[in-house]
Amino acid sequence: MDDRPIGIFDSGLGGLTAVRALASAAPWESFVYLGDTAHAPYGDRTAEQLRALSRQNVGFLRGRGVKALLVACNTSTANAMDVMLAENPDLPLLGVIEPAAGAAVSATETGRIGLLATAATVSSGAYERAIRCLAPEAAVTAVACPKLVPLVEAGRTDPSDPALAGAAREYAAPLLAAGADTVILGCTHYPIIRAAIRRALGPDVTLIDSGAASVGALLRALERRGALGDKATPGSRRFYCSAGREMFVKVGSAFLGWDMAGLTEQVEL
Repeated sequence: MDDRPIGIFDSGLGGLTAVRALASAAPWESFVYLGDTAHAPYGDRTAEQLRALSRQNVGFLRGRGVKALLVACNTSTANAMDVMLAENPDLPLLGVIEPAAGAAVSATETGRIGLLATAATVSSGAYERAIRCLAPEAAVTAVACPKLVPLVEAGRTDPSDPALAGAAREYAAPLLAAGADTVILGCTHYPIIRAAIRRALGPDVTLIDSGAASVGALLRALERRGALGDKATPGSRRFYCSAGREMFVKVGSAFLGWDMAGLTEQVEL
């Protein structure tokens, strides 16, 4: 048993989708969440910048005494996971790409898989490699979605918002044209706007939440290590952001369904 917190980071609000999945699946687990809102979005940054930001975030969370770390950021996972793993061999550290790829391969009936992600994640090819390791014949259609993260970070999450609805239709079009029956939400921000994406893709496409898939994988890894928390005791929750605390709390509280105000601190990284 290990009652230390789990560390989770993302470029901003998106990783709260993993937080919600963790709180639902394992309410006894404590966690510390970092949203690097000062540097969001990560999707248009260089690989060198992403490695530096990822190191910064890992260092911050290690300073909070975490027992494991979930990189709830597809862009960091795609571009900096090798560095994070090499520099933290003593810390259980999991990204979001391999669990989501596995869930998509299990879900698809046609072998046609779509990916919605940031430009940096798409250009890395990480999802295609992960999927083809599991299903070499799979056809993967990847679409970069630069408009989506800024909309989420600005609090424009209503599916009837014209800008959001238009962007969702734009990015869904090539996936529909390719006949994808399963689509990975390859950025943890995207489940926050799941309703808009669902409208654009229609009811028959299976959506894979990369954050939720990775939480399940992380809990299984902790169980194998005997490092789950005490199931008889509710876990603690702590949130940090690096800028824009008011919007972070407003959008995050609405998404999670609980008031984050007293649990959130803005920090300088």
